[in-house]
Amino acid sequence: MIMSKEDIDLEDDFISDDLDDTEEAEKDGVKNSLAKRRVIDNILEERRLNKQIADFDFDIS
Repeated sequence: MIMSKEDIDLEDDFISDDLDDTEEAEKDGVKNSLAKRRVIDNILEERRLNKQIADFDFDIS
């Protein structure tokens, strides 16, 4: 089967679009991972601070 120059260009563009979608999905995945990591870090920091407060013996009277 003989393809014209236009057919080849169209196929190349199609593959290029798929790669762009994959890259965008990876970027979104990285952003979600970073956001989740920040939430986890904040929770751990809060727990650490609460433990320090509980360990610190003080009287509020």
